[in-house]
Amino acid sequence: MTPDPRTPNAPRTPLTSLPALATALRGLSPSCGPVRLIAVDGHAGSGKSTFARRLAEALGGAPVLRLDDIASHDHLFDWTERLRRRILDPLSRGETARYAAYDWTERRFGPAEQTLPPAPVVIVEGVGAGRRALRGHLAAVLWMDVPREAAWQRGRRRDGVVQRDFWDGWEPAELRHFTVDPSRPFADLLVRQCPEGYEVLRGPGGASAGTQAVTQGEGPSAVR
Repeated sequence: MTPDPRTPNAPRTPLTSLPALATALRGLSPSCGPVRLIAVDGHAGSGKSTFARRLAEALGGAPVLRLDDIASHDHLFDWTERLRRRILDPLSRGETARYAAYDWTERRFGPAEQTLPPAPVVIVEGVGAGRRALRGHLAAVLWMDVPREAAWQRGRRRDGVVQRDFWDGWEPAELRHFTVDPSRPFADLLVRQCPEGYEVLRGPGGASAGTQAVTQGEGPSAVR
């Protein structure tokens, strides 16, 4: 039986430095026009935003699209067409994408316009970033490998009681989404946060050429 690396007694996979991961991702073929579009997916509360920010820094300031800016209260997961029109179509033409970000307090889009340039690597971060409708535009899918209940508990602690009603509605909506359109089985890499940094393992999808290098152990992580 293969030990589960998430259990305390399992052998530890060497930590992967974010610069090593960044180098591997830069080596992938463009997937959306000139852009290597990298999805960082996972359950709400799994650490996607923090990891995406740190990965963007390792990539020298790569642009990050937060799916929270594309989704809304009325369309928690039904945002694929908006993403295609506002983001994918311009990037595929080598153009800067322009969009109004959703304000979760005011419950409306805008009014300020956001821009997303067609950089060599662009990160798309959020629940459902690796969904079926987007995978043809993605160079790689990275999955934050935190169990659902643990991620949700972390998210609830982070957001506090003021967001309790939102979480009560979010959890069944996320469960329905991933039941119909799971991302983890198609992940090229699994990312597991440790006290010292990140473990990056080859994922169930594991088809992206060049990403295997980051699972071989690159010494201490750049993230502390």
